[in-house]
Amino acid sequence: MPHVDLIVAADILGIIAFALSGFLVGVRNNLDLLGVIISASLTALGGGVVRDVILDRTPFAFNEYYPAITVIVTIAIAFIFRLYHREQIERQWLFVISDTIGLVAFSITGALLAIDAGYNFFGVIILSFLTAVGGGVLRDTMINQVPSVLISDFYGSIALIVSMLLLILASLGWTGTLAVAAVAGFAVIVRLLAYIKQWHLPKLNTD
Repeated sequence: MPHVDLIVAADILGIIAFALSGFLVGVRNNLDLLGVIISASLTALGGGVVRDVILDRTPFAFNEYYPAITVIVTIAIAFIFRLYHREQIERQWLFVISDTIGLVAFSITGALLAIDAGYNFFGVIILSFLTAVGGGVLRDTMINQVPSVLISDFYGSIALIVSMLLLILASLGWTGTLAVAAVAGFAVIVRLLAYIKQWHLPKLNTD
């Protein structure tokens, strides 16, 4: 399969970033040790499991060792270096940057796998979106809060942008490492700008 090394690298990066953001959310919600581990694991692996089920293959977390090892090492480092603070976690740069990197990395893996599988335009976009936000939705559902993708500033839109850019590049035959890295860098910058500038999609007013 094309892009195998690139997909694995993006997967590992996404797992690290989302495991850290899931860890921080677990701490913020005063979960116990097991709860924090589950929060981190769901965030890091949930989207990939949903993606693989749609692709009709065994989820990578069930037949590869690197996903679980990556999550465990990330949680251990977060505990050792106390990479958290209970107040305003979502507004701290450690959380924002890790969540952004995970979002972009998983958007890329979902889109590339969908393109390699021959999915159409909508299939690529949907698989990229589900890979990127699936773990966060499972985590937020577990802790009984509205999934952040439904209310957060320009969050899910990043997955849509990434998938459409990769589709355009694939149609031109430009899906090498440099091209994908350029898309990733652009998406990270847009997401951080959206956070800094407080960009939001319009909401319906019921008043």
